[in-house]
Amino acid sequence: MTTGTGSEQLGTRSRGRPPKRIALLGATGSIGRSTVDLLMRDPEGYSVAAIAGGRDHAALARTALALKAEFVAIRDEDAYAALKEALSGTNIQVAAGREAVIEAATREADLVVSAIVGAAGVEPTHAALTLGRVVALANKECLVCAGAPFMRTAHDKKARLLPIDSEHNAIFQALGGEDVSRIEKMTITASGGPFRTWTREAIEAATVEQALNHPNWAMGPKNTIDSASLMNKGLELIEAHHIFAVPAEKLDVIVHPQSIVHGLVSFSDGSVTAGLARPDMRVPIAHCLAYPERIETPAPRLDLVALGALTFEKPDLGRFPALGLALDALREGGGLPTVLNAANEIAVEAFLSGRIGFAGIAREVEKALEAALKDGTAREPSTVEDALDIDHIVRERSRGALAMNQASGMLTLQ
Repeated sequence: MTTGTGSEQLGTRSRGRPPKRIALLGATGSIGRSTVDLLMRDPEGYSVAAIAGGRDHAALARTALALKAEFVAIRDEDAYAALKEALSGTNIQVAAGREAVIEAATREADLVVSAIVGAAGVEPTHAALTLGRVVALANKECLVCAGAPFMRTAHDKKARLLPIDSEHNAIFQALGGEDVSRIEKMTITASGGPFRTWTREAIEAATVEQALNHPNWAMGPKNTIDSASLMNKGLELIEAHHIFAVPAEKLDVIVHPQSIVHGLVSFSDGSVTAGLARPDMRVPIAHCLAYPERIETPAPRLDLVALGALTFEKPDLGRFPALGLALDALREGGGLPTVLNAANEIAVEAFLSGRIGFAGIAREVEKALEAALKDGTAREPSTVEDALDIDHIVRERSRGALAMNQASGMLTLQ
C-alpha cells in the first residue's frame, strides 16, 4: 500500500471496489474537517453524495468543490444566496433550511456521517436511520436527547450505528463482537481538561479563554467547554448506555491525562481489553469510514516506550459537579438526560457569551433538572419528536430564566 499525503495515500477500499458513497452532515465543524481530510486522501475510494453545514457558506462551498459533492445543504436560509453564488457554474445542487439538511441526510448513501453539533443534528440523523442507513455518529445529542427512540428506530429499520467518538469507538473495537452479557464494566476515559489540577475556587473563577485551552484535543467551542466541566464524560456515558445496551451500574469513567487509552472493557473472566491511540480524531473516523475494513491515516503512531508512563485517577465530583449531574440523570433515566442536554447547551452558550461564570453552567443545569422533575417535563420521551418537544421546552425555560436573572441584576459571574 502506498503511503504519503493527499491523493497519494490510498485506502484499501479503492482497490477493485466501487467508491463508497458518503453523506457528511456538519462538514465544516472539527469532525467534519477531519472527515474531509481523510476523504481527500482517497478520492477513488469514496464519492460524496451530499454535505450539510450550518451557516458558514464560504467554508461549505470550498468543501463542496474539494469533494465534488453532488448536493449541498446549508441550515441558515439567509446564507443560501451566497452559497448558490459561490457554486455557480458547477453541477452541484444547492438548498437551504431545515428540510434541505434532512434531504442531505437521506440522499442515497452507503454511510451517513453525523457530525452536526447540538440538537440540530437529531432530526436529520434520525431521518437517515429511518431509511436503514449505516450512520457514523459523532453527535452526542442524538442519544442523550432521544436515546431510546433512536435505538428503537435503528432496530426496527435494521440500521446500524458506528460510533465516531474516540471513547465509544475504542470500546466498540475492544468489544470484538463479544456478547455484552459477559461484560462486568465499560470504562471511558477523560483527559481531565484544562482544569484537572485546579482548585475548586480557581475552576469557578475560570475565564472563557482558559476553559477553551484544552491540553490534548482540538474541538469546537461547545465540546471544549463540556470537556473543561467534564459534562462531556457524563454525556458519553449516557451514549454508551444506549449504543451498547449496558446498564448504568456497569459504566464508569476515569481520568487519564495522556489521552492514550480511550476506552476499556472488563469481562467476567477477569480480562480487560482497551482501545489505545494518539489523540487524533482521524483514527476513529477512519475506522467508521472503512468499516469493516481498514484504511491508512496520517495520524501519528503510538510509541509507548517514548511515552514512558500512563496515569489514571478518579474524577473529583466536588470540583466537577456537572459530571455528577450527568451521572444522576443517567441513573434516574426518563427524560432527565434530555433535560440535562438542553439546559447544558443553553448554559454553555451563556458562559461563552460572558453572561454567566464557569460555575454557573452546572448551577443552571441543576436548576433546570429540578424544575423538570417538579412539572413533569422530565417524562420519558416516547418518540424523537417527543424528545425534541422536551428539548424545546427546557431551552426556552432556561433562556427565560437567564434573561430574567440578568434583567433583575441577580446574575453574577461567580
